[in-house]
Amino acid sequence: MNHGIRLAFGLLGIVAAVLVTIVVLLSFDRPPITAVQRGFRGVGMEQVYNPREVATYLAANQPPELIPSLGDDGPRASEIYENVQVLGHLSEGEFTRAMLAMTAWVAPEQGCTYCHNPENMASEELYTYKVARRMIQMTQHINADYQPHVAETGVTCHTCHRGQPVPEYIWFNEPPASNAAGMLQVSSGQNKATPLVNNSSLPSDPLTPYFEGAHSIRVQGDTALPTSNRHSIKEAEWTYALMVHFSQALGVNCTFCHNSRNFGDWSQSSPQRVSAWHGIGMTRDINQNYLKPLQDVFPDYRLGPTGDVAKVNCSTCHQGVYKPLFGVSMLADYPEFRGPERQATPASAATPAPVLVPAPLLIVPVPAPLLIVPAPGVGPTPTTPPQ
Repeated sequence: MNHGIRLAFGLLGIVAAVLVTIVVLLSFDRPPITAVQRGFRGVGMEQVYNPREVATYLAANQPPELIPSLGDDGPRASEIYENVQVLGHLSEGEFTRAMLAMTAWVAPEQGCTYCHNPENMASEELYTYKVARRMIQMTQHINADYQPHVAETGVTCHTCHRGQPVPEYIWFNEPPASNAAGMLQVSSGQNKATPLVNNSSLPSDPLTPYFEGAHSIRVQGDTALPTSNRHSIKEAEWTYALMVHFSQALGVNCTFCHNSRNFGDWSQSSPQRVSAWHGIGMTRDINQNYLKPLQDVFPDYRLGPTGDVAKVNCSTCHQGVYKPLFGVSMLADYPEFRGPERQATPASAATPAPVLVPAPLLIVPVPAPLLIVPAPGVGPTPTTPPQ
């Protein structure tokens, strides 16, 4: 009897060891792995890539087929069609092309009737009609006013939607946690193991304070004692959770933006840190001024568990790669999404974004896309240090 029990426990131990081994092996990338140094020799500022994952992301980030231009001659769309408030400056041909493109990018299966009443194309009875108009204005705003983040690559509807009526990567506010009365700590979502924070024990919702609100992200103090830095440990945990989100959304590690010898020093950081700073402001702007005002426009089934509208984060556009579509610019082919003020300016002649790096960049090839990396010793020098 004892022998049988020992044998059973022995077999159980072997099975457990095999399962643990499988889990460990599946948790790590098998060789070959490519590491690319991207500045500041000797401090480990490297990006690590798995060629197999790069190939997968390349396949998933191909731009859609280009719809040929129909020319800018002829009367304007606002002279022919009713209730054209955003793209009325386009010719009839270019307006039709823009409508076909948006249908392919957002509602390829539903077609025109996803936004329009076919009996009255000018009718606003469908909520999607109103939302689409506001999203076009948002796209033009991003391309015109956030060049320090999107540069001349810009964004279109396809950047987020990728052929789906609702972008895959959106988020809603979390329902309030139900904690037992009398507990010492107020829960911030720790130990919930959500994918947003890579199933870690960090707070599960770093997006509400930073992407819906404007909470300060700078939590690192300049002195050993809390003489000037009054941020709490909880705020530091939120910040780390946000950094995990950045890493997952862009498919990079910390040294994509930071020099690990001094995470807080802007002069030792890469130019991408400045771009990320502008991106944070852009995300807050989109959520506060374009999406939240649409809360009453969306039907209840499109709202979150607390009744809030869907919002964007870094993954909404990036979807796992350091540049959406690996930097392919669809905006050059669809200049109407630059906005009327910038549409007439070709991409090659457009005013460049402010220069934030005082030295040339090096282009270092990797197995599949090119990475732009700062020359050794170069860091961003914004005129006003980001907060």
